[in-house]
Amino acid sequence: MVVITRLSSSTVISSPATSFPAKLTTNRISSSQVSFPSSSSVRGRVGWNSSNRMDTKTMKKSVVAKAAGSEVVPAQKLADADALIDSVETFIFDCDGVIWKGDSLIEGVPETLELLRSKGKRLVFVTNNSTKSRKQYGKKFETLGLSVNEEEIFASSFAAAAYLQSIDFPKDKKIYVIGEEGILIELELAGFSYLGGPEDGGKKIELKPGFYMEHDENVGAVVVGFDRYFNYYKVQYGTLCIRENPGCLFLATNRDAVTHLTDAQEWAGGGSMVGALVGSTQREPTTVGKPSTFMMDYLANKFGITKSQICMVGDRLDTDILFGQNGGCKTLLVLSGVTSLSMLQNPNNSIQPDFYTNQISDFLSLKAATV
Repeated sequence: MVVITRLSSSTVISSPATSFPAKLTTNRISSSQVSFPSSSSVRGRVGWNSSNRMDTKTMKKSVVAKAAGSEVVPAQKLADADALIDSVETFIFDCDGVIWKGDSLIEGVPETLELLRSKGKRLVFVTNNSTKSRKQYGKKFETLGLSVNEEEIFASSFAAAAYLQSIDFPKDKKIYVIGEEGILIELELAGFSYLGGPEDGGKKIELKPGFYMEHDENVGAVVVGFDRYFNYYKVQYGTLCIRENPGCLFLATNRDAVTHLTDAQEWAGGGSMVGALVGSTQREPTTVGKPSTFMMDYLANKFGITKSQICMVGDRLDTDILFGQNGGCKTLLVLSGVTSLSMLQNPNNSIQPDFYTNQISDFLSLKAATV
């Protein structure tokens, strides 16, 4: 059964532990080269019914809330890196704020990844940033001097396409995209038809008496991600599709409040674009990126990983750490990105990782200190 869980006003998906076969190849944008979760493997759990609506009978809602009087266990400062490394088989890393900030690599990252690989650890990189496809992220890693296989990269742009594939979204329906190229590439790889994206960035609405905006009534889903070309045209078009097209899905790649476009400051994140549509439609989206466990289940099945043998490393409490906790993994917060030590230790913060440290290169210094 699929569980819809509300976390800080965000709707997230806990997908079933089902097999997600085959691997993705993205040398060319061809739907024959990419394999997503088999629709038959999840049909009957989540489906697209004859009315083009999500089958609500297959969905169960629950609210994550701390039990009254439950005690929050404070995170421990990482003191023995070797013990943590030896306790897991796989490390999942967030990218922004952990591996890089903007286009700048965080100090000590190459040496840290080399250390973990030398110990036989599997490395996976998961990002909520939907502006690039997996192939494009592979090029960014290469530009920064990091040797990372494309099969080790999972972006929320890919998650959006994989989720639509998993619910057997009709190929004769269209998807309206508020977002950038990464989403378009992954949708095309999955064989879906789409409209919108960057090309709608220059469109304007001339508000004059009697003006009526047309929209495509065959749009069955609106996908919203981070969009540097966000405008009122996109808000209105997406709103019309969600409100007026029967059964139209509303998907968010993520609801991150801020992001690192540069290493100089924080910038408004994808959550601001999603928030505009939430306000205009009065609907909550289905979020496919972190902290949804959709990608975690996909990764666990793809690589055959036991979730208790995974350590999730990230810089955000409400996405990265919750992503790991929702998936039953060990969690390590790094203070090189969004979350500061004061935020972590704030009495009002109930999200506590297993461990915290300044940055992932502390694996090197903490290892040396124990020798």
